Amino acid sequence: MKFLFAPWRWSFISNADKLKKCVFCEAQKEGPDKSLICYRGKNYFVILNKYPYTSGHLMIVPFEHLNSPKDIDPQYSTEMWDILNKSLDILQKNFNPDGFNVGMNIGEAAGAGVRDHFHLHIVPRWKGDSNFMGVTGNTKVVSYDINIVFDIIKKGFDQ
Repeated sequence: MKFLFAPWRWSFISNADKLKKCVFCEAQKEGPDKSLICYRGKNYFVILNKYPYTSGHLMIVPFEHLNSPKDIDPQYSTEMWDILNKSLDILQKNFNPDGFNVGMNIGEAAGAGVRDHFHLHIVPRWKGDSNFMGVTGNTKVVSYDINIVFDIIKKGFDQ
């Protein structure tokens, strides 16, 4: 079994219970440069993860504050999958990853950092993206500036 260590995320995860407001609901009120929302659809938005596992780590989030994908009106599910496919295309074209992790953490036991507003993670992966820096040095090397990544992904959605 291989492990992907992400110690740089600890400060966010360990303080998640102290958050008074939902980070996704608050992000919707901010401008795109501050919130890192790359795209706003009819029922969902795409936001960069401020504490990414890798560069280009996106999340697809419903505008509505919902605890689980079971709670979404089925007629809106297609939009989420369309946005997922568009996100994969944008990331593949611009960052050329070797693969992707796509999934949801629903509930505290599943590792959800934001437990009561479900979201779909898209994590680009490259061969060898977990190396000695993160494993032994407790250091994460992020190859891209988050603002540059934001601009690239936003431009991809705008086209």
